[in-house]
This record gives sequence, structure tokens and C-alpha cells, in this order.
Amino acid sequence: MSAALEVRDLRMRFGAQAAIDGISFRLEPGRIHGLLGRNGAGKTTLLSLVASLRRPTSGSIRIDGVDPFGIAAAAAKVCLVPSGPELSGGLRVRAALKAAAALRPNWDAALAERLVGRFALPMKKTIASLSRGQRSAVGIVIGLASRAELTMFDEAYLGLDAPSRYAFYEELLQDYMAHPRTIVLSTHLIEEVGDLFEDVLILKDGRVLLQENAEQLRSRGAALVGPADKVDAVVAGLNVVGSRSLGPTKSVTVYGNAIDGLHRRAGEAGLQVAPVPLQDLFVHLTEPGAAS
Repeated sequence: MSAALEVRDLRMRFGAQAAIDGISFRLEPGRIHGLLGRNGAGKTTLLSLVASLRRPTSGSIRIDGVDPFGIAAAAAKVCLVPSGPELSGGLRVRAALKAAAALRPNWDAALAERLVGRFALPMKKTIASLSRGQRSAVGIVIGLASRAELTMFDEAYLGLDAPSRYAFYEELLQDYMAHPRTIVLSTHLIEEVGDLFEDVLILKDGRVLLQENAEQLRSRGAALVGPADKVDAVVAGLNVVGSRSLGPTKSVTVYGNAIDGLHRRAGEAGLQVAPVPLQDLFVHLTEPGAAS
């Protein structure tokens, strides 16, 4: 099962600072959503609000049409795996997983056991005695084995080495295909995990910068390389979000709906045209003063 998330005019203030500043969006159920934003954009605050860890200053959150705050049945549909699993340091790994299983109606004990083996977790050790990567792996096991209808991972890979991170991505995709649900991945490692995204939500300064299908987002960006005068002529009137020059050669990144026909015009001018990786688009779009 999958849960739909709807947020309306959501605000969260800490004193005079607005961490979330009047955002509205809907996440379609049964899809993998990438939640992106630079440090301080409001990603962690947003996820904590959705997980009912704090009450918003104003606005609404609905999980399948129900405000989850204080409603056990609605909150049980949501599992947030934070960047540092909020588990008691004195609790042993085995006890932590047992406690998680008791709170999750869809818990898959066989999957949890297999993941424990894959990440080589020492079940008898306390959480406090684990390395950071091992603590992250405990969170990943809980997030995947919970089979929650809305599962959110907030930089859940911190401390994991590259092979372990790729094992996480593999396990997530495999289990998602077998048991579809709504998944939110908040990450800075866009180049590694971006291919998993079906939809992308980008926050900037506590506001929604854009929300779009991942493939459509990629299709709206292009990079051109060639003689500066020809590049400038071809991109005239387009939304240029990045530009670099090296002598007479210029590289330009453009983004927007108006790039239809760009490949034809670039080809006629003898320019090289290439797609723009999602991570590069994110960097350009979130630069101070950049327009989407």
C-alpha cells in the first residue's frame, strides 16, 4: 500500500526565522520522490513535520486526507529514517529492531534479518558502540523492513562506504518494485541516487522552488559547447543558468520550456549539445538569484 501526502500553506518558524515558509505540494502515492535542497533549505524540518515529530506553526499536512499529528493510525503509516537514527544509545541492535517491529504493522522480519546480514550488523552491540556507518545501517534496516506506506530517508547513508551505499540503493529499489509504496529520499548525493527518482521536489530558502517529473526536469536542460559567438547566437532569449569560457570556447547550460528546437539550431551552428545531469541542474537552479 502507498500513502498520498498533501501539504497546504505550511509554515514552521523558529523565533524570527522561517524554516518552512508557506509551502504547498502533493506527493503522488506509489512513487519515489527526490527531496533536494542546499543546506538550510528546510528539508529536515519538513520531514520532521510530516513525521509528526513537531507541530507546524500554521498550515496543514494530510496523509491520505488525515492529519497524522496525534492520530496513531495515521502516524503508523509514516516512517522517517533520520540522518542519525534517534535510537537509545544503550539499546542493543537486536532490541532496537524488536522495538521497531512492535510499532510497524507491516514489519517484514525476514527482510530485516537478511539486511542485518548484508550490512554485517552486530546484533548484540549497543547502538552507542556502533560506528556512524553501522548506526546508519540500523536506520536503513528499520526503514526498509517497516514497509511503511510513506517511508522517508533523510540523508540515511551518512557514514556508509560506497559499497554499502550502493547496497542500500539496490535493496531500496528491489523492495520498492516488489512492494510499492511512497518513498521520499532527501539527499545531497544526487549523482549517485538520482536515477531512482521518479519525481523531484526542490526546496530553496524554505520555499518550493520546483516540483516536477524527474525525466521532464532533465529534458528541460541542455549544455552547449562551441565558439562563443555561435553559442551566444543560439541561446539568445533562452534561460541561461550557467556559463563558462575558456579562450574562444564557451560552455553554456540552458534550462526551461523554450529549448524546443535547440538541438536543431545547435546542429546547424556546428555546436555540441549534451543533456545536463540532474545534479548539475540542481546546482544551477539553486544558485543565489537563479530563476527556474
